[in-house]
Amino acid sequence: MTTTDTSATDSPRPSGSTGSTGRAPGGLGRALLAFGSVATLALTLAACGGDSLEEQDSGGSSGGGSGSEEPAGGSLTIGAASFTESTVMAELYAQVLDEAGYDTTVTTVQNRELYEPDLEDGNIDIVPEYAATLAEFLNAQVNGADAEPVASPDIADTLAALRELAEPRGLTVLDAGDAVDQNAFAVTEDFAAEHDLRTLSDLGEAGVPVRLAAGDECPERPFCEPGLEDTYGIEVTEIDPKGVGTVQAKRAVERGEDDMVLVTTTDATLEDFGLVLLEDDRHLQLADNLVPVLNTESAGDEEIATALNGLTETLTTEDLIQLNRQVDSERLKPEDVAHDYLEEHGLIGG
Repeated sequence: MTTTDTSATDSPRPSGSTGSTGRAPGGLGRALLAFGSVATLALTLAACGGDSLEEQDSGGSSGGGSGSEEPAGGSLTIGAASFTESTVMAELYAQVLDEAGYDTTVTTVQNRELYEPDLEDGNIDIVPEYAATLAEFLNAQVNGADAEPVASPDIADTLAALRELAEPRGLTVLDAGDAVDQNAFAVTEDFAAEHDLRTLSDLGEAGVPVRLAAGDECPERPFCEPGLEDTYGIEVTEIDPKGVGTVQAKRAVERGEDDMVLVTTTDATLEDFGLVLLEDDRHLQLADNLVPVLNTESAGDEEIATALNGLTETLTTEDLIQLNRQVDSERLKPEDVAHDYLEEHGLIGG
């Protein structure tokens, strides 16, 4: 049986993909920050807080039994950060593991700084993570805040670097799939049509200067203004410091006050503002693919890896967008959204 512990904290969450992205509701809420330095990437999202630890039935599928009967696979705690995407991912993990015969609990913790030590200690057994962000988080812990970055736009290289850092800490990093949540740039549909834009390269080649709505650190971050200029030749005339993917930032582009906005690839609200993403065709952003990370001692069973790998192989970036939208826009419960997705894709029984 899946249960949910809500361990609230004052502020949100983990991870960005490229530097830092504050993920807020809608999938941008995913991660952690606001465009922080590569060496200190951290997912930070908006979340609600409190001081109590509350356990409640999440309505997840039950594969491991209930009541006093001991589940065949034992008990597992799945950690989630305080933003929509992480919460949904934790529910997905919990319910596929329920199906595999484990008794799971989802516990929500504010951010990586808090849940990562618990993962190493075995107080949390499994967390949904972002490859590049976690790699740089551990890199900073091991080699210092000014360490040379180890993550890159290549997911294979990034995973190799992450595993090298994670394994000595008693952590197992499973394979990554296609689902990725990283920083991205969006313009209005009208702006894209007017200038015949599909990619960031198209924008650079068009020679159209842009006013960019983003975090106030954008001028210094290599994946924001400097990267747009150096990698794509895009002229950024001014940064409007409205934050990463905030309603205010997207509204400013919708109204024509700004030309482009920094968001994330799983932002579920772009259509509401008439916005479209421009493809990062030269791979400016780091490989922040979603990946399960386990405590090797407490969650190293092959059955656990098999169950989670099946989900990872199925999940896409578009799936993440739709899952985020159902929670943030349609106000459905994360456990119900997760259950319907898993049932639809044959990963749990009806």
